[in-house]
Amino acid sequence: MLLLRQMFKEFSKTLNIAAPLIISNISQVGLGLIDSAMIGAVDYQQLAASSLVINIISIAQVLGMGMAIAISPLTAIANGQRNTFQASKVLFNGFLLSTIVAILIAVTLISSYKLLFNLGQDPHVAALSVPFYKLMAWSLIPMLMFASVKQFCDGLEYTKTAMTLSLLSLPINAFLNWIFIYGRFGFPRMELAGAGLGTLITRCLIVVILIIIVWRHKIFQPYIEIRKQAWKADVKTWKELLHLGVPTSLIYGMEVAAFSVSGIMIGWLGATSQAAHQIALNLATATFMAAAGLALGGSIRVANAYGREEKGLLRRIGVSTIVGGLIYGFICAILFIILKNQLPLLFTNNAEVAIVSSSLLVFAALFQISDATQSIGVGLLRGMKDVKVPAAFVAIAYWLIGIPVGYFLSFKLHMGPSGIWLGFVTGLSASSVLLNTRFLNKSKV
Repeated sequence: MLLLRQMFKEFSKTLNIAAPLIISNISQVGLGLIDSAMIGAVDYQQLAASSLVINIISIAQVLGMGMAIAISPLTAIANGQRNTFQASKVLFNGFLLSTIVAILIAVTLISSYKLLFNLGQDPHVAALSVPFYKLMAWSLIPMLMFASVKQFCDGLEYTKTAMTLSLLSLPINAFLNWIFIYGRFGFPRMELAGAGLGTLITRCLIVVILIIIVWRHKIFQPYIEIRKQAWKADVKTWKELLHLGVPTSLIYGMEVAAFSVSGIMIGWLGATSQAAHQIALNLATATFMAAAGLALGGSIRVANAYGREEKGLLRRIGVSTIVGGLIYGFICAILFIILKNQLPLLFTNNAEVAIVSSSLLVFAALFQISDATQSIGVGLLRGMKDVKVPAAFVAIAYWLIGIPVGYFLSFKLHMGPSGIWLGFVTGLSASSVLLNTRFLNKSKV
């Protein structure tokens, strides 16, 4: 009974930090959901084109996010050690590194746009996707700049500021989409490209506002006041960021790449299957973002305990977060099954697309538990600066298990998109078992 109370106490503290992160993550996914819903109202081919772009952009996006995500555990460790100077140094160097990486990624993507026509997709869908692709590539720069400053705030456990801005971005993005997609207030009707322009402007606005808040708010003044001493390019700090950031980028990159490659394979089955896949994936991603917020909250608390060398507390935080993820995943699975026929109608009025999407939501329900817990496993290990072995585990789970299984079921056993999604289930389950077993072994007192 005492152990149960301790676990509940630790999970409550983690959830208190994670709740704004969860809301922030869901609101960011909300930008994609808004785009999909408003594009889907134009026609399903433009929805398929947005799916193609998102599948490619997502890989590059998470590669950049790995650098930003490295900022929060290093900040949390410095905070646990009460080292204001080190935390400020992490802020400057992390922002600088993330911005450089973002620019390199955006330029690389834009110069490689012809790739869209060489992935075996419907030629009309590929042609529709080009303007949207370029605008979304440029929008990665303000997005990753925002993420780097947000991760600093999160590492200090000030998570509500970024949450508020993320929520504010939803109505701004929806309003701008309405103007540019449908051609309001004298603007030309841009359709899919309009969604990209709306996202770009929204991301630029929120990063500017967040930087102003951090620069001026009294909470962050101790870190800003010492900027003349701390804000210098520092080789040691860059090495620490890269030590965590590169494997983290690979972890998330391999995961998203697996989903993206699977989405491209589904595109071989036609625009209807691809549009249905994007609807199901949008919904599954929305639930995953809540788990990712919980994982980040656990990671921050584990890193803080790690900095203070409190191993017993570290283990209680981790175990309570894993159990919370199990419960959350189970609830999501039930909701997906109950609402599988209603949810696709939020994104399309095409009956065939809705039917295929409904069938895919059954498989999405199956991996909710493993999806939540594997994300938590990655976060907890990152809080302990353990990222290289987890990267290997993710590579095995997705690329040696998940993708091959999905391809075999879909194209050899002719299960279509359902086979690809069963591959997701297999890969996520393997990842969850490997990662959480490692955390439990490493955190033994």
